[in-house]
Amino acid sequence: TKPFVRIRGTKWDIRHKVWDYMETKELALWPRPIQHRIPNFKGAPMACSQLLELAAFVSSCEVKVDPDKPLEGGRLAVLQAGKKLLVPTPRLRSGLFNRVIVPPGATKSYLHKCITALGVKENSVPIALDAKLHVDLIVVGSVAVSNKGWRLGKGEGFSDLEYAMMVSMGAVDEGTVVVTVVHDCQVVDFPEALLEPHDLCVDFILTPSGVIQTHCSRPRPSGIDWTKVCNLGEIMNRITILFYNFGIDPQCSRSI
Repeated sequence: TKPFVRIRGTKWDIRHKVWDYMETKELALWPRPIQHRIPNFKGAPMACSQLLELAAFVSSCEVKVDPDKPLEGGRLAVLQAGKKLLVPTPRLRSGLFNRVIVPPGATKSYLHKCITALGVKENSVPIALDAKLHVDLIVVGSVAVSNKGWRLGKGEGFSDLEYAMMVSMGAVDEGTVVVTVVHDCQVVDFPEALLEPHDLCVDFILTPSGVIQTHCSRPRPSGIDWTKVCNLGEIMNRITILFYNFGIDPQCSRSI
């Protein structure tokens, strides 16, 4: 049973209600506390296994999966299927994303190591921003998502920014499918009016109990919204990739 039919308030009101509910109902798993995180949850591996049911996953070649803990099962599914796995660099400090490299004949235990944060770090190579690639499928974490495909992350804007950067480098297009993996209680109803042009919506929602196809028609970000990037404030000062590869003034006063 869903805890909320419709949640009113700001984006932050919705996030906190979901985080608090998951903690109160003991649905959350390590790392704790889950506040200000993409929450790990009971049943995350089952939710991630729903990827195998998606035709878009079966036909994909290059798949980007965010580094959040509840998405480990998604990263494992990509590697086990022999597809190319891209994982964003944490907080975009040193690049956009890395490609995980798995040696031929890798054991199941080796693959399980590769899907962890340390394993990705030790078994990947960076992808240059001028690399010619096409990402067929994107798997992102969420704090809350509506069955219409409207998504709320943890509030720092990294998934939205990563998508916008991929648009700018030509790595995604309208054919790229976006998927999120959440607990059933994270599927809530909230007003579309809360969304902004930079917010990334999703095509499919995977939960432990099944798959929701959203048929979302809301336009995706068409590029980087520098105003929103500048509003990241202190976080912006740590995203050196923007300074050196997208020509941005560190003071955020102008593009170079």
